[in-house]
Amino acid sequence: MPKKKQDFLASARSVLTIEADAITQQVTALEDTANGAAFEAACKLMLACEGRVIVTGMGKSGHISNKIAATLASTGTPSFFVHPGEASHGDLGMITPKDLVLALSNSGETAEVLTIVPIIKRMGVSLIGIASAPQSTLAKLSDVYLNVGISQEACPMNLAPTASTTATLAIGDALAIAILNARDFDESDFARSHPGGSLGRRLLLYVEDIMHTGDELPVVNRDASLTDALMEMTSKGLGMTGVIDEQNNLVGVYTDGDLRRSLEKSLSLDGYIGESMSASPITIETGVLAAELVALMKTKRISGILVTEKGRLVGAINMQDLLRAGVL
Repeated sequence: MPKKKQDFLASARSVLTIEADAITQQVTALEDTANGAAFEAACKLMLACEGRVIVTGMGKSGHISNKIAATLASTGTPSFFVHPGEASHGDLGMITPKDLVLALSNSGETAEVLTIVPIIKRMGVSLIGIASAPQSTLAKLSDVYLNVGISQEACPMNLAPTASTTATLAIGDALAIAILNARDFDESDFARSHPGGSLGRRLLLYVEDIMHTGDELPVVNRDASLTDALMEMTSKGLGMTGVIDEQNNLVGVYTDGDLRRSLEKSLSLDGYIGESMSASPITIETGVLAAELVALMKTKRISGILVTEKGRLVGAINMQDLLRAGVL
């Protein structure tokens, strides 16, 4: 049991304030000519790298290294994490002369990191060091050194890596985004790295990837009866049916809304569909992104749409299909 009453909110505010200050200190540091030049040099080295950016660090710095590597990889810079301890026992084979190493160590004296530095240097691999000690061994051995010094950790004993890891992570993000901008990396590039995410689905799925075709496509001939059209709508469950001519050209659409209007007019169910269909349906062509279809359907305030290819009916989509595909 705690020996004294704890003010959890006060503690939280203190930690967040200290860590926010640590990031602010990095912004201020980059305004210094030498620090700003070092950051730019690091970016240029990473952009010029013909291989992968290998990020390494031990302990808490290792966890931050892993995240930085993941951020770089997802934003256009091939990258992965190598554990410095495992590197000394064979994993150095993952590093090639075309790669670049980004090494993290708060003290700049982490033994496991410094052990592999001479081998990296002999391979001719560029080394970017990130530490909080400008006079440290890592700083001196690095081709480019980024100083992430902070005034204090959030830990009341000033021991547990807290503000220092936050600042290092922020610098890693700053590097990744600066390089992203330099590469003109856009949403489509991001989507290709995240095909399983919602953004990937929105930017990589096309109309033809999710539309109903074949036996699932609701369609009747223009000489069909209204009863036949209703049966087709009911069996396919899309709330509409396309109406085609003898050459499979789309000549109209009949929807749930048209059915209500037919009932209001007391039209005979034995009548022809051509008497009740909408002769100028809103359609979309194949080759269009599903995201564009969403925008169109919202603008037109429709819940379903027919897909054509040079005037021929080839598919149908409704809002439920877009929801299932994760586009909405």
